[in-house]
Amino acid sequence: MSLTLYAFVGMIMLVGIVKKNAIMMIDFALQRQRGRDAVAAADAIYEAAIVRFRPIMMTTMAALMGTLPIALGSGMGADSRRPLGLCVTGGLLFSQLLTLYITPVLYTYLENLQKKFGTFREIADEEPAPHDARAPQ
Repeated sequence: MSLTLYAFVGMIMLVGIVKKNAIMMIDFALQRQRGRDAVAAADAIYEAAIVRFRPIMMTTMAALMGTLPIALGSGMGADSRRPLGLCVTGGLLFSQLLTLYITPVLYTYLENLQKKFGTFREIADEEPAPHDARAPQ
């Protein structure tokens, strides 16, 4: 199937939905990590994946059921709108795997890198402020 303007519109819509799903999961994990009963990154993202699973699935299924008739439709104009439906439907199915399996892996990997190399905030706090010759002393 050709990549049409409708398919590009579908990709933009798909990026928004997938981004929102990943942000919901990561935001929950960060709240658990930085809360008063702080937990490890792996435990926080695991709990986030379990707790936010239902809202993520509800969002995905609502968008999927809305675009499925466009992907399977027939009649006048269906050929021009079908790329949008197929792009969003296929993308949502594929993105569920990425959101639910790859996002927690990347989260824990990046958290380990942050622990290993330290945060940029810690590095910036250690550097002395540059001396400004124009400032009064």
